[in-house]
Amino acid sequence: MRPATSRAAAARLTAALLTAALLAASLVATAPLAAQPAPHDTGPLVVDSGRFLLNGRPFQILSGELHYARVPRAYWRDRLRKARAMGLNTISTYVFWNLHETTPGHYDFSGERDVATFIRTAQEEGLHVILRPGPYVCAEWELGGYPGWLLADTTLVLRSTEPHYTAAVERWLTRLGREVGPLLASRGGPIIAVQVENEYGSFGADHAYMRWQRDALRRAGLGDALLYTSDGNPRALAAGTLPDLPAVVNFGAGGADTAFAHLRAFRPTGPIMSGEYWAGWFDSWGQPHHTTDVERERRELQRMVDSGYSVNLYMFHGGTSPGFMNGANIDNGHYAPETSAYDYDAALDLSGRPTAKYAAFRAVLAARAAAVGGPALPAVPPSDSTISVAPFALPGVLPLWSQLGRPVRSERPRPMEQFGQSYGYIAYRTHVAGPERATLAVHDVRDYAQVYVNGTLAGTLDRRRNEDSLAIDVPASGAELTILVENTGRINFNRPMREERKGITRAVLLGGRELTGWEVFSLPMAAPPRGTFRTVAAHGTTANGRTPNAMPGASAPAFYRGTFDVARPGDTFLDTRGWGKGTVWVNGHQLGRVWDVGPQQTLYVPGPWLHRTGNEVVVFTLVEPKARTMAGLPRPVYDTGS
Repeated sequence: MRPATSRAAAARLTAALLTAALLAASLVATAPLAAQPAPHDTGPLVVDSGRFLLNGRPFQILSGELHYARVPRAYWRDRLRKARAMGLNTISTYVFWNLHETTPGHYDFSGERDVATFIRTAQEEGLHVILRPGPYVCAEWELGGYPGWLLADTTLVLRSTEPHYTAAVERWLTRLGREVGPLLASRGGPIIAVQVENEYGSFGADHAYMRWQRDALRRAGLGDALLYTSDGNPRALAAGTLPDLPAVVNFGAGGADTAFAHLRAFRPTGPIMSGEYWAGWFDSWGQPHHTTDVERERRELQRMVDSGYSVNLYMFHGGTSPGFMNGANIDNGHYAPETSAYDYDAALDLSGRPTAKYAAFRAVLAARAAAVGGPALPAVPPSDSTISVAPFALPGVLPLWSQLGRPVRSERPRPMEQFGQSYGYIAYRTHVAGPERATLAVHDVRDYAQVYVNGTLAGTLDRRRNEDSLAIDVPASGAELTILVENTGRINFNRPMREERKGITRAVLLGGRELTGWEVFSLPMAAPPRGTFRTVAAHGTTANGRTPNAMPGASAPAFYRGTFDVARPGDTFLDTRGWGKGTVWVNGHQLGRVWDVGPQQTLYVPGPWLHRTGNEVVVFTLVEPKARTMAGLPRPVYDTGS
């Protein structure tokens, strides 16, 4: 990535560009841009003579990626209107299998998961829809959208024709087809195209699998839309496409000329489209926050649209990966989990406010519309101002150890999937004889573990650093050994995802001998705990001045609870600096992860989830916070950690 243009300079630059672009009238179009039809004027998208036709007329797809699952339902219409006002005529979205089938055979399309309502809302706002149902989606999302429970079956092979895998996918796509099939353009809906799999050429070259995937979409009732494939470099294009389907190409800033040349060489008579133009990038824990060069991207977008090429901006608006839904990558052999914030340096920021990039892209698209005689762009909808929340205390404390529940006995440690668990934390406990000072080796820990000897923290193991062992002291009387493991996000890209089981995946050795006889406690943390919080002063005593049993000390994991009031509900960003590593709920909504390694140091709180009084905040953290207070900020904070 190039160094970021300063926000002030970018604002001045894009204001000038907007003025100039709106006056432009001499752009030469190589393919006409169809005027956006009214919501009822829809029909199938086809490819003819190397171009897209919609309702029999040439159509240039000007799309932006917007994921319903990363935006509060209350804001769907606002974000879609802003997409239309920026000059887009289409919205692209993935469908996240693991959100909808959290346990086998049980489906949820309600509330924030109501993808059909999201699609209908896009149509109401005059937008077409590209549906990307996967089942693999990547998207910096947990296991690329696959449900974690798939991995409980050790014979199942992701992204293959293995029968257990194909049976599960077939059931899922059939159910999804009932939900969104009526919204295809051929049936009066806005869905004009459906992607087959997702960047499969970066994973494998099994064309039999791709043919099966194509046919499964057709059997699910999604084949009436234009089916297509999306891949990256020339090798991936050859590996991941099918000869009977249009192919599009994905690339980042500065890569348009090369990528389109590869696509043209690969498919000389096909349409030219960027399935993903990466106009930004995602963040990983412990690494710098990403920003990109607005002017470089503006110029490249202008070249693409003026050439008549179709494009999908990835992302138009990033939003937040809720709860534990962030994914992870393997960077040079190192595990790299992604942050909950999916800012992506997108045209709309985390709270949906237009950025300098939005103004720059809007200028390009407005000039393009004028050049082909299209209608003027709608006015940009106003954005509500964010709010600050005064510092508030979280005096209620509930130790994690009081919430362990009943254990499952296991001779050897097993991954959390073997216990019917997909996300959150899992604790393994056994007793060891002493005295002994020896190396404790945990093979393999996935992903972040805290080791306790008689309740005292002995050390941590971080998969990011390839850590899997530490020295511990066992007293003569022996010790209770507890290993608390966090699933920090499953890998969402390439072949390692097939083995992304979490917890302790092999064995635990002390001084070279394997430890057996374990008690295992599942801690999925899908909701705040129901236990009784005790009011505890900052120095660790209860309100009556006594030191309670098992209250958290400097190394004890615990839940903390507090409330705050606001003069008016509005978007804010909870300042999580000093709170270590864990997760946060506000009024029952799980916002995402906390980790003081940065760069994310705040959590986005949507205004519609707040009340004027009594907003409940529950924080789980692995260590006692530096101060049991929080505040709400009007802007997010990104830095390299505390």
